[in-house]
Amino acid sequence: MVNRPKRLGTSWETEVVRYLREHGAPLAERRALAGSADKGDIAGTEYVWELKNTAKIDLAGGIAETLQESQNAGVRHGFLVVKRRRKSTADAYAVMPLSQLCEILYGT
Repeated sequence: MVNRPKRLGTSWETEVVRYLREHGAPLAERRALAGSADKGDIAGTEYVWELKNTAKIDLAGGIAETLQESQNAGVRHGFLVVKRRRKSTADAYAVMPLSQLCEILYGT
């Protein structure tokens, strides 16, 4: 039997994949676990997507994990996507370092 945190994480990953597909990333799909060589939770886009569905948000830890996974995947940018309690998938927090956001938006 799958434990509750694992079940919640899988459900959240499925919701985010569905949302990304409906909003411009038709190739998005859940990625298989890869241990220390993890490349994020979602494949099929140009970014790393690290998803968290936890009651306590650890931005520093989540961003560090996202940056490591971006390096593992050989991509420049990654997002930490954090589920908000009792909110829709569209209302999740998508977090990244400001330097990466400026690169995406302004090429700097």
